[in-house]
Amino acid sequence: MKSDTNGGDKKDDNSNSHLMNYLGLGTQLAVTVTAMAFLGLWLDKRFNTEPILTVIFSFIGITAGLYNFIKTVLK
Repeated sequence: MKSDTNGGDKKDDNSNSHLMNYLGLGTQLAVTVTAMAFLGLWLDKRFNTEPILTVIFSFIGITAGLYNFIKTVLK
């Protein structure tokens, strides 16, 4: 008799696929917030509006990052 290992391998591949989808979510969230904060800092220096744009763009980054995080987790 031949042993069928394909069923177990498919399950492992599916689990690994789901794991890979979630692996970079924290990093993606942190990069989004950091990039938007730095954009706000740069714009504040350029237009001499410190700290208004930094705060606004930080909140935009947090909102966008959390939206993407929640959207991905709920899939």
